[in-house]
Amino acid sequence: MTKSNKAHIGDVPRQNPCAQCGTPISQPDWIEPGEGRVSYLWNCRACGYRFEAVAIFDETAVEHPPLAA
Repeated sequence: MTKSNKAHIGDVPRQNPCAQCGTPISQPDWIEPGEGRVSYLWNCRACGYRFEAVAIFDETAVEHPPLAA
């Protein structure tokens, strides 16, 4: 059985703890796929802290990158 390293919509992280206060955040406010990575913007409603997390993949995360930013 081969495991794929491609990002899928079902792979969106849920209940990520806030990097400041530890409160679980239900889902990221923004998701930006890129070549071999996916960036997530998190906003904690409990303490107001905002932070970005990046997932890096061995293979390209998107098959067709966006034409414009």
